[in-house]
Amino acid sequence: MDVMGDKATLFETGRFVQSPGEGATRDEMGDTGDTAEDARLRLAARTGDTEAMSVLGAMLLRGGDLDGAEPHLRAATAAGDRAAANNLGVLLHQRGYAEEAAGWWRIAAVAGSAAAAHALGRHHRERGDEPAAEYWLRQSAEQGHALGAYALADLLEHRGDAAAGDWMRAAAERGHREAAYRLARALDRKAGAEEEGGSDNAVEETEQWYRQAAARGHRRAALHLGAILEKRGDLKEAGRWYLTSAKDGEARAACALGFLLRDAGDTESAAVWWLRAAQDGDGNAANALGALHAERGETQTAERWYRAALDAGDDNGAYNLGLLCAEQGRTAQAEQWYRRAAYAGHREAANALAILLLQGDDPAGAEPWFSKAAEAGSVDAAFNLGILHAGRGTGEDADVALRWYERAAAAGHTEAALQVGMARLREGDEQGAERHLRCAAGGGNPEAAYRLATLLDARRPPEPAHELGEVVHEKTECEEWYERAATQGHRRAQVRVGMLAAARGDVVEAARWYRAAAEAGSRNGAFNLGLLLAREGSEPEAAVWWTRAADAGHGRAALRLALVYARRGELAEGQRWADRAVALGPAEVSERAGRLRDALREELSA
Repeated sequence: MDVMGDKATLFETGRFVQSPGEGATRDEMGDTGDTAEDARLRLAARTGDTEAMSVLGAMLLRGGDLDGAEPHLRAATAAGDRAAANNLGVLLHQRGYAEEAAGWWRIAAVAGSAAAAHALGRHHRERGDEPAAEYWLRQSAEQGHALGAYALADLLEHRGDAAAGDWMRAAAERGHREAAYRLARALDRKAGAEEEGGSDNAVEETEQWYRQAAARGHRRAALHLGAILEKRGDLKEAGRWYLTSAKDGEARAACALGFLLRDAGDTESAAVWWLRAAQDGDGNAANALGALHAERGETQTAERWYRAALDAGDDNGAYNLGLLCAEQGRTAQAEQWYRRAAYAGHREAANALAILLLQGDDPAGAEPWFSKAAEAGSVDAAFNLGILHAGRGTGEDADVALRWYERAAAAGHTEAALQVGMARLREGDEQGAERHLRCAAGGGNPEAAYRLATLLDARRPPEPAHELGEVVHEKTECEEWYERAATQGHRRAQVRVGMLAAARGDVVEAARWYRAAAEAGSRNGAFNLGLLLAREGSEPEAAVWWTRAADAGHGRAALRLALVYARRGELAEGQRWADRAVALGPAEVSERAGRLRDALREELSA
């Protein structure tokens, strides 16, 4: 047993920086390391100097010379030196004489050696004697021994004793890096379990302990510290800690460093670290490499890395293989990989599998996978279940569809929020409709922005008049939503924005929006643009847009064309468009077009 524990390892690696008062005691095998001092100790030991024999024995033990150390330690122990008794226990433990070692540790511990009490406590714990282990570890911890405090905390934590945290903190405060790391992890988990993610003080304390452990060479602490800093936006420092952890062999840190570099635009360096992490068995890094090669069109290499991720136990590998096969049209293989990931609990794979089955005209097979994905938290799957039930057309299915839409909307799905808003409108619940439409519109859905605008527009009072009778126009909220939808390419919103501009007398702005709508295929946009052009004296160009609108089924545009051709004297063409207007309607247009058609017919037969 190495009573130095972590500290011995740290001395060997050169990463441990001793604080004042933290130097090794003789109980902990202090090393002089000086040739002249070595000669002096040997001379003193030959003359029977107990302290010299004890220190020389510890020095030889540290150097691995057990045969040389033993006689010096035994002699010093016989003279009552407790440090020698402790180190003699270490020597005997290394030789495999555990019980004899425990005897000497007991002698040293009774004499007040904290290091021996720690070693004796560990000896009893290894043999399953927890009461004895707790007794001696507590003796060590209460004397301020960091290793004793940590070992006691570990024992109490294993038993579920609440006092474990206090001793873990004590060990951390005395410089034990693993204690600092475990204390930070406990605080981290506690903060994660709380709804608000913990107070600022708790987050600051967690970071402090991670930082202490990381500064002492704890690679996992450096990884978690990097994650905290990255989340806070301190990317430069986060990268330094990821790099420190990655160089010490932490694959997750190498993977995280790769993502940090990729986000900074350095894909090549990112690939180097992902490769290093993937070769060390990190599935996330293997997936990242697969995605990188897939983006470059190197599908075979991508597939190899996705398979490596799967071999590393990362179910995303199977999901990504499914995506890759689906993109290549290998539907059967895509289904196979999606199933594998879905059976492993991958919710997005379950959703993708359901979509694949639905596309293959198997709604009965798709529904349970949508349900499984939705119950596991997939927002898209909840929305897709809504679509599936809504498509069945029954009243009961409509209610079920609405429930799934509501669930997806509550999780921020904009399309689902739109569907809930429209359902509320049909029910006459304007307040509920407005709430959901605002969510969907705020999330960037142009249809929701348009429907919200129409809802607000219907409530808008008449515009106030200027005292001289001129209308004073102030842009309202509904106009802002119309404009947002129009800017996103919503054709009806573009027509409406054009109408509002025309009402203000802004002909240029109105024409711009009408033209945008018309060119996107809006027959109302084409008709209104024609009206605007005609009023501005450009009837030939207006006729071009009316023709486009009429060909798309706009009855009023057909009637306008009939009138244009009648005025030009092209009676046959006028009659043709009048016939078209009669067929297209609506009723008032059909009536007017019918009278015009009859008049043109009489004129032609005269």
